[in-house]
Amino acid sequence: MIAELESRSVNAALNRGIKSREQRGLKRILAVCLAVCFWLNSVAYGYADSQAISIAAPSGILMEASTGQVIFEKDADTRRSPASVTKIMTMLLTFEALENGKIKLTDQVVTSAHAKSMGGSQVFLEEGEIQTVDTLIKCIVVASGNDASVAMAEHIAGSEEAFVAMMNEKAAELGMENTHFEDCCGLTASDNHYTTARDIAIMSRELITKYPQIFQYTGIWMEDITHTTAKGSSTFTLSSTNKLLKQYEWATGLKTGSTSKAKYCLSATAKRDGIDMIAVVMAAPDYKVRFQDAITMLNYGFAVSHVYVDENKDTLAKQPVAGGITESAGLKYAGEFRYLDTEGNDLSAIEKQIHLPESVNTPVKEGDKAGEAVYLLNGKQIGMVEILFAEGVETAVYKDYLQKVFREFLL
Repeated sequence: MIAELESRSVNAALNRGIKSREQRGLKRILAVCLAVCFWLNSVAYGYADSQAISIAAPSGILMEASTGQVIFEKDADTRRSPASVTKIMTMLLTFEALENGKIKLTDQVVTSAHAKSMGGSQVFLEEGEIQTVDTLIKCIVVASGNDASVAMAEHIAGSEEAFVAMMNEKAAELGMENTHFEDCCGLTASDNHYTTARDIAIMSRELITKYPQIFQYTGIWMEDITHTTAKGSSTFTLSSTNKLLKQYEWATGLKTGSTSKAKYCLSATAKRDGIDMIAVVMAAPDYKVRFQDAITMLNYGFAVSHVYVDENKDTLAKQPVAGGITESAGLKYAGEFRYLDTEGNDLSAIEKQIHLPESVNTPVKEGDKAGEAVYLLNGKQIGMVEILFAEGVETAVYKDYLQKVFREFLL
């Protein structure tokens, strides 16, 4: 009997121990599951912070294109040599010249001896060879042709020197405070040819948002062009230097660069779920690192970003006008409103408030500011869009008042 009781006691203790271990095991499993769920939630809804990722390159930045908001950065303001990423500014000025009608895609560009003399990456243009602007853009964007860049610069400005002056003027206009160019292609080893990851993102954003047709060129993986010279005709295959086009399914561009001084640089653009990202890498130790760093930043950006867009297509009530030939003036929004959230906020809670005066005095001109559309999230202002006059109203004179009385009398 005593042995049986001792046996039961031992079995009960063992069972309690087993249950205790099982409970501790279940608690551990539950804790792990909760941790995983929290991590997934933070990635999905943007609770992660910029410390959640790291890149190997010494300088880098991640920017959402439509808002210009920086999502991640690492030593983004140190001046470094950009190599062929310089050509982003060359392309920006090229598309600006196209928009202004200064040049056309069908223009025939004659290659100078200076353009032919460019070393480094090139498409082997011969002196006197003629190519269209359209073809030269492909040579610059796809194959990073230094000779094509100089030929384009000379066609637009008359000389490379004059074009470089335009590049620096544009950089200043865009607020690129730590940038100075000395050539149009990035081949120079001069210490006075420099920019930063932030400034590259700024000019990249200007290019892709103002001239989205650039993507018709940056998405080309391989294309043939024809060299026609006094020696005859030959085919040359342009092959993209941007391997992200094959490595990253959402890649759309933009420009690579490498020299012994600059090491490996990249401005990478990608689009996913309607969001455009710009990831800039500078001074990476090798080409694999620059592409992997870009992918790391882009994946992070897409994971944490949510964009609110108000296209502002609703009709605004007319603005009362005092002392004018008409009693009111039509209004319009200056543009759409976009807001980037990386903190997991409920963007459906965004409110829009229209702020307009009760009345304004004449005269008013079309395009003058009338008021503002202010956007609030959780009671905090997150942005605004100007409301403009859609038409002008002149101040009424004595004759206008007489005509008004006459019209009322007839009615």
